[in-house]
Amino acid sequence: MTVECTRLKSGLTVVTETMPHLESVALGVWIKSGSRNETDNEHGIAHLLEHMAFKGTARRTARQIAEEIEDVGGEVNAATSTETTSYYARVLKDYVPLAVDILADILTESAFEEEELEREKQVILQEINAANDTPDDVVFDRFSEAAYRDQTLGRAILGTPETVVSFTPQQIRGYLGRNYTTDRMFVVATGAVEHEEFLRMVEDRFASLPTAPSAPPVMEPARYIGGSVREPRDLMDAQILLGFEGKPYHARDFYCSQILANILGGGMSSRLFQEVREFRGLCYSVYAFHWGFSDTGIFGIHAATGGENLPELVPVIIDELHKSADAIHQKEIERARAQIRAQLLMGAESPAARAGQIARQMMLYGRPISNPEMMERLEGITIERLTDLAGRLFYDTVPTLSAIGPLEQLAPMEDITASLTVPASKTLQASR
Repeated sequence: MTVECTRLKSGLTVVTETMPHLESVALGVWIKSGSRNETDNEHGIAHLLEHMAFKGTARRTARQIAEEIEDVGGEVNAATSTETTSYYARVLKDYVPLAVDILADILTESAFEEEELEREKQVILQEINAANDTPDDVVFDRFSEAAYRDQTLGRAILGTPETVVSFTPQQIRGYLGRNYTTDRMFVVATGAVEHEEFLRMVEDRFASLPTAPSAPPVMEPARYIGGSVREPRDLMDAQILLGFEGKPYHARDFYCSQILANILGGGMSSRLFQEVREFRGLCYSVYAFHWGFSDTGIFGIHAATGGENLPELVPVIIDELHKSADAIHQKEIERARAQIRAQLLMGAESPAARAGQIARQMMLYGRPISNPEMMERLEGITIERLTDLAGRLFYDTVPTLSAIGPLEQLAPMEDITASLTVPASKTLQASR
């Protein structure tokens, strides 16, 4: 398998990875723009644009877009995140020209008709309502709102009912023209694809994309604030999310944070799963994660449990965090590396997963990162680096707590913050 990368004169970057043993191709366009690129009066417009791209162009109706790709057994979809948006398809190799044509069509010739816009607003309002009815989604949105209060990074990607219904075709075109420019876009294809042939298709069909504007869009710098948000609801379980400011993609400690999250809560053998679920039976679900952004990050622990377990659950979690600052075992590091290596290799067997991975690397680092190079970065992580990182993350820090459900027995935030100043094991009531 070979990765080839070409930057066109227009500024558009085209990357392919040939997988000759496959009969299909995963391809897409990734844009270095998401909800963080919205202005104050555009909250939710990045996500709405992603929806509207499929609702008709100068050449195709919304139905024709769906039928043409599905008539050949293919699929097409899109996704919006805080810092990126993607439009992608998967087809058999003979139909790559069709997929390229459709993706180019929806990104350069979308009609944004009023009737379709009003219809799609109603769809998104239903999506917002569905998300609000899902506590394990809401707890993450509330967490971001508290951690990055009054910032684009802290806002829900879907927007609000008030902002969504206010958008006009002119506003959508304004966001599109400002952010969907060739210097911020990457076309990636993996599978049964030949680079030069694919390059010619892209160069032809994406020729009308706008190039870099004279004044590139500015993204508001992130300011981690922290705090607490609690939403009592009549639910069977309480959703708890305790987190701290993590590391951005380019920070020295980014991969170290990924390893630490895996050790603490990355699988059934992780510390939190074993202590909280297996030994104490305090909850069904508990895990740790680390999310990186361009200039900040989130290190979090999520758990779902009955309200009566909260007085024991939170101190146990904090105790495990503090223990990681005291001791990490080499075997735990090796296990975490093995899991990450397996994920990388398994992802390489999926053209769709591989396309997404390459696109993210291009947006973050400006080049593809080979799996051996990735593993080399992980090899430099030592016990000392991990315990030092845990100490900086979990002691004398500003936490963020988001909680939804039966919260009567959840400790006050000042008590939780105080327990992060001294080792929780000194005050832990339910010790082994």
